[in-house]
Amino acid sequence: MHPSPMTKRPTNNYERYHAHVYFDQDSVEKASSICHQAGELFSIQVGRVHHKLVGPHPRWSCQLSFSKDQFDLLMPWLEDNRDNLTVFVHALTGNDLADHTTHASWLGEAVPLHLSIFGVEGSVAND
Repeated sequence: MHPSPMTKRPTNNYERYHAHVYFDQDSVEKASSICHQAGELFSIQVGRVHHKLVGPHPRWSCQLSFSKDQFDLLMPWLEDNRDNLTVFVHALTGNDLADHTTHASWLGEAVPLHLSIFGVEGSVAND
């Protein structure tokens, strides 16, 4: 599935980032493999493979932590290797709400986040 023309694509505008690879029980092995390959290939930090909802994320996920210096190599690799999995990419500026909305983008389908954890009503897909 390709993102809609309105889906905000990742651009390298910040110092630090997280990418969350979303998956379900049928794609957990694929997502875990992608995350661990990214960690090895790009020397980035790979978080736990969560088999539960964490934070504002509406799907199970694995977090990748990386810097602006790794961004330009990692993003094309993730796009080419995500195998139709959704990847949510956001900056780490210290403002959690802005990072998960204004400073956020997608590889694949944009899905609504649970922003109530930031004291905001409703959810936003940022597309």
